[in-house]
Amino acid sequence: MAELTLRAVQKQFGGVEAVKAVDLDVDHGEFIVLVGPSGCGKSTLLRMIAGLEEITSGEIKLDGHSLNQVAPRDRDMAMVFQDYALYPHMTVAENLGFALKMRALSPEQIDAKVSEVAKMLELDALLERKPRALSGGQRQRVALGRALIRDPKVFLFDEPLSNLDAKLRVGMRMEIRKLQNALGTTSIYVTHDQIEAMTMADRIVVLKLGEVQQIGTPGDIYQRPVNSFVGTFIGSPPMSLVPATLRRDGDAFLLDFGKDQTIRLPVSRNESIERAGVEHVDVGMRAEHLSIADGAKGSDEFESDVVLVEEHGADSIAVVTLGRREVMARIRPGAADTGDKGMRFRIDSEAIHLFHPDTGVRLV
Repeated sequence: MAELTLRAVQKQFGGVEAVKAVDLDVDHGEFIVLVGPSGCGKSTLLRMIAGLEEITSGEIKLDGHSLNQVAPRDRDMAMVFQDYALYPHMTVAENLGFALKMRALSPEQIDAKVSEVAKMLELDALLERKPRALSGGQRQRVALGRALIRDPKVFLFDEPLSNLDAKLRVGMRMEIRKLQNALGTTSIYVTHDQIEAMTMADRIVVLKLGEVQQIGTPGDIYQRPVNSFVGTFIGSPPMSLVPATLRRDGDAFLLDFGKDQTIRLPVSRNESIERAGVEHVDVGMRAEHLSIADGAKGSDEFESDVVLVEEHGADSIAVVTLGRREVMARIRPGAADTGDKGMRFRIDSEAIHLFHPDTGVRLV
């Protein structure tokens, strides 16, 4: 078992609070991803878990035992770094077996374990090479293998794929997730790439300025963001955010974006809107919440010229104007062209989010 618990973990550098009272429970075998923009404290938090950074206050426990006074080498954790951290004068086999050699295992035991891990990571043919003779992806697999071979209770990953090109990143994130599924080792993974977070995590921890904004499954984070920061940070393309005014119209509410662009919200949202008690909102909508309208004009449509169309192969993203902002709509390839005038677009009024314009908190 490897259950990790953080309680009110905080880190200060002088007068700067880099990490603010983080509470987190990580279950055995769970893959947790810490995600956020540069400077949000995610790597600092990971380093505190590893023991490479002292905590200012709070407590970190592994299987119920406090780690606050435990040295990094005694925490039974293995870390994979962004820069691979391989020994340049050692072969792949020597790099893989170094931690076992430090534990005074016999040469026979080391060879057996190196062979097992090399086969798992398809490094068999590279065991006699040195790091300078390896590609970026191969070096990353060696760094991963060096962590695997220790058979730790917890894997820690600090942006391990950021030095790889796009194609290699996709392949390596799949390899890491498959290995973690097979081994069942508790893992914490740091990245600024929200696509990595969405595709790899059992649960995501979204951080901003050292503070946890939301913890949840990728589906929860994507479909029910707690605030506009999470909504716009998670998702590709990002969520569009448009200011609007709420107006009562008979038995329902209208969203007035200005420029004669209004949509009618379903009556099912009335109770939440009345409870929020606000007149002005920021409307959050993802590209799939907007589409080209067809048939008779409906109350959830608006007209706009097409500013730009990005072709993505299986679909396209059209950039159109709603109120004073540009928003993105996911459309069929070839359904619109840059410069098309007065096209009608439909908003999925059941799916969009309403955020408080000052606090960013999701209201509806």
